[in-house]
Amino acid sequence: RVQLVESGGGSVQAGGSLRLSCAASTDTYSIGYMGWFRQAPGKEREGVAGVYTTDGSTYYVDSVKGRFTISQDNANKTMYLQMNSLKPEDTAMYYCAAGYRFGGRWYRENDYRDWGQGTQVTVSS
Repeated sequence: RVQLVESGGGSVQAGGSLRLSCAASTDTYSIGYMGWFRQAPGKEREGVAGVYTTDGSTYYVDSVKGRFTISQDNANKTMYLQMNSLKPEDTAMYYCAAGYRFGGRWYRENDYRDWGQGTQVTVSS
């Protein structure tokens, strides 16, 4: 299994920015797709953004489009989530995940095999 370690979470005021990192223990070329998920207290975990390593295509949940950017640095085996214009509703534990399923959907939690421990993001108004 691939080990994933998130970092970069923290507390910011609304309108601020954070960049989350997800370091993988193996070459990200071997991973079919990677994603960022988040879970707020009392809510289900939701897919925030995903990237397919085969063609670099990226996808976002509507609520973060235009504010968040997902990217990969394959040389450093790291995935990032740049989060700008943060809102209080972005407050959640953020997780990165790696998936390998043929035809896997970036937004489907069950299509991922490996998960990180999470990093907390708190946005105050």
